[in-house]
Amino acid sequence: MATRTPEQILAELQALVANQEITILKLSEPITAEIAQLQGQSQQRTSDISSSSLDATTPASLEADLTHYRELFAKLRFSYVEQVTKEKFIRAIVGDPPLIVSPQENVDLEKQNLEAKATLKALKTEVADMVTELEKKAKDLSKKYERVKTETARMEELPDKLIELETAVAKLKTAQASRLDPNPELNLPLAKTLDLVEAKKRQRDELDRQLEQLQSQVPRKKKELERLHAELNPLETKRQNSTAAAKEARRRKEAALGGVEDDLEERGRWHRAAETTLKQMLETES
Repeated sequence: MATRTPEQILAELQALVANQEITILKLSEPITAEIAQLQGQSQQRTSDISSSSLDATTPASLEADLTHYRELFAKLRFSYVEQVTKEKFIRAIVGDPPLIVSPQENVDLEKQNLEAKATLKALKTEVADMVTELEKKAKDLSKKYERVKTETARMEELPDKLIELETAVAKLKTAQASRLDPNPELNLPLAKTLDLVEAKKRQRDELDRQLEQLQSQVPRKKKELERLHAELNPLETKRQNSTAAAKEARRRKEAALGGVEDDLEERGRWHRAAETTLKQMLETES
């Protein structure tokens, strides 16, 4: 089944509303037409409802009219029963031969009357229940109809709002594209950014763990460094003394001999002494 677009749904709703307009005036047209016909045929005005009230029908006026006609019908029924009873009584008296009613016939008629009254009462109760149910359904339908009208009005506004939102999204995308950061990690979507943050947190935790391990090794390394300094200081003193002695011997020899060969020999000795000292220092550090 093909998916319908919002525009198609809105068009269908508008067509339904245009073809099936539900108003109090529309619903009351059959009643008002019947009332107008009865009033035209009647010789006397039995109601004080004017045609203007029928033209401006409202739920409150309909309720008032219904109450009025109920009272009027009750009065007419009483007058009808009274008139028929009088007519039958007069015919029974003046008839030839006169109509004689026995007590048993009165008892039978009374039973029939009671049965008719019970049936009428049951019908009235049923009608009253039906009216109550119809009123409830009418109110529910009215609320649903109003809700549909409200939602239809909102749907009519949606296309324009959607166009505005799409335009705004396009502008935001253009602005975002022009402001992209050279660092690709700063241009990631939200999900990937959260994953990257979690990875960075794990990396930070690992670095913190390594730092703690290194900090625990600092005291031992300090002690080892102090030991190396203690071993290096005598060697440094020895080197300085050797250097000073070599310089002094060189100076004395140059003053005594003054020859080139002696100078070269002195330099060789000095270099050998320095080499020996450096080797000893290197072996000590390793």
